[in-house]
Amino acid sequence: MIEERRTEKRNERTSALDEAGTEQVLQWMNAEDILVPQAVGAEIPAITALTDAVIQRLQAGGRLFYLGAGTSGRLGVLDAAECPPTFGVTPEMVRGLIAGGEKAIIEAVEGAEDSLTLAAEDLQREQLTANDVVVGIAASGSTPYVIGGLRYANSIGALTGSIACNKNAPMSAEADYPIEVETGSEILTGSTRLKAGTAQKLILNMISTASMVGLGKVYQNLMVDVIPTNEKLRQRSVTMICETTGADEKTARDTLEKASGHVKTAIVMLLGGTDDAKKAGAALTEQSGFVKRAIEELQSDS
Repeated sequence: MIEERRTEKRNERTSALDEAGTEQVLQWMNAEDILVPQAVGAEIPAITALTDAVIQRLQAGGRLFYLGAGTSGRLGVLDAAECPPTFGVTPEMVRGLIAGGEKAIIEAVEGAEDSLTLAAEDLQREQLTANDVVVGIAASGSTPYVIGGLRYANSIGALTGSIACNKNAPMSAEADYPIEVETGSEILTGSTRLKAGTAQKLILNMISTASMVGLGKVYQNLMVDVIPTNEKLRQRSVTMICETTGADEKTARDTLEKASGHVKTAIVMLLGGTDDAKKAGAALTEQSGFVKRAIEELQSDS
């Protein structure tokens, strides 16, 4: 029963919320928020297991789908949308699906989350395959839309994961890799966009970022696969080249131009000792996009 789940219970510490002044409300919110990273930290082994499985599927050409309703769905859409500009992947690699479709991103779509079949239809439109991963997101862990989607994914052999904010969530039974972070009752009863939503965002940050690290999308701690679509990002690209290679700004800009704007190729050219962008790009391809390995390959050939 939902009433028994901690995300829906009243928070006795904030029972006088309606009588509190603004500063007191904010202090209570902050005190509750501090508990969230601790709860997430306790579940890092489960998050690691799912993330490692995601990396394996993505390396093999599979895709990652987030599935949710309401706030949970919006958080999945947000994380997916940020992967292409941050890591240079295609929009198809990480997809966010929300109950009710795009309209539900900005306004509620009544009844969509209560359907056990709607998510299967959404995944069919995406041509889900057994190579893909579907991660269901639901604070309560009982959203029918998400459960139905996970069941469909399981039926065709796709890998499944889940992110719930209650222990023993029904959704967890449908996932190969369940994550259950018990965030407890909210300062405003049942408003799971608060602590539960924060926990979900933290976990999605972990999954996508660590997965992209595992795919070679990062060199040192820099976003070297960033797509420089504006002046700020173009300058950031030059700065990354300067920081990692010791080159001056003019050399960095010239090399970036030779590399057709591809930061990783420019870095490999400078540190691998070649002016040939095609050779540097081939080394990156040979080493699955890992910059350090590509540099070592070129250095060993010289």
